[in-house]
Amino acid sequence: MKNVSYAMPSMRALRASDDFARELVARTLRVGLALLGVLIVLAGIAVSPLPGPGGIPVIVVGLMLVLRNSFKARRTFVKFQHAHPKMVFPIRRLLRREPEIILVAWQQALRIERLVVPRKLRFAVKTRRRFRRR
Repeated sequence: MKNVSYAMPSMRALRASDDFARELVARTLRVGLALLGVLIVLAGIAVSPLPGPGGIPVIVVGLMLVLRNSFKARRTFVKFQHAHPKMVFPIRRLLRREPEIILVAWQQALRIERLVVPRKLRFAVKTRRRFRRR
């Protein structure tokens, strides 16, 4: 009989190809989720003219996907936040782990009322003050 020894392939080569495959899958998944987030944001913008708050929560979900999966988008968002902190603050409150949805909606209603309704006719501010007194 012949003495034949079969050489085992190097484990290092197997690990390298596994790492490459994992990295490729992770990048593909990250890009896919970022694109899905962009599509959800666009859908939220399309829905936002309809009555009700339908567009804002959809846009926030899309932003969550984009910001979690794109470093470039996260950097752009931070720059925008530094430039316009009052505009971005409600969005940041909604992006937290436990978002304060009702408080953010109320604050936005007060802001819109301040922009649109004359001071004497403001309903939300008067309601809030009555509620606080009780």
